[in-house]
Amino acid sequence: MATATATELKPVAELDPERSYEIVNGQLEEKEMPGARHSGICGRLTHLLRHFVAKNNLGEVYPESSFQIGENERIPDLAFVSAERIPEEGEPETKWPMPPDLAIEIISPNDFYEKVYAKALEYLAAGVKQVWVVSPENQVVTVYRSATNIVAFPPDSELVSEDLLPGFRCPLNEIFFRRTPAK
Repeated sequence: MATATATELKPVAELDPERSYEIVNGQLEEKEMPGARHSGICGRLTHLLRHFVAKNNLGEVYPESSFQIGENERIPDLAFVSAERIPEEGEPETKWPMPPDLAIEIISPNDFYEKVYAKALEYLAAGVKQVWVVSPENQVVTVYRSATNIVAFPPDSELVSEDLLPGFRCPLNEIFFRRTPAK
């Protein structure tokens, strides 16, 4: 992930509109463009969560939406906002002025563990109820509820989030799709 101060970057009008930028500690950080595996996992999670959330009238799911996270503006790969927190006037035109209830980050090949972990703690400190860190490489989803309440769901297990999404259960093999070669 490239990091540069606002003065080192082009004026906002000249930023690449095909790229996403987060504001972290007063600096623009370009979000890495996702690869096919990252996009596939995000797409499957989006589908599974949207179906569950809509069926249970729980709120809305937002891929790549901008949220105010403390002093920073972050773009989780996927986020959930509960129905009671969506303003009566509806979704904001620009960024969400608050953190989501759930932030999901899918680890990219160039991510550093320390940076992903620090981001999860930043989300929690800002009021996010759960952070899911998805490891495509290890096929593990780690759920952070606090700095000390961390549960890892290993391959071939079932992701469960009873406290935030009552009744949600998802076999990890539905998230980490791997097509077997044709014979």
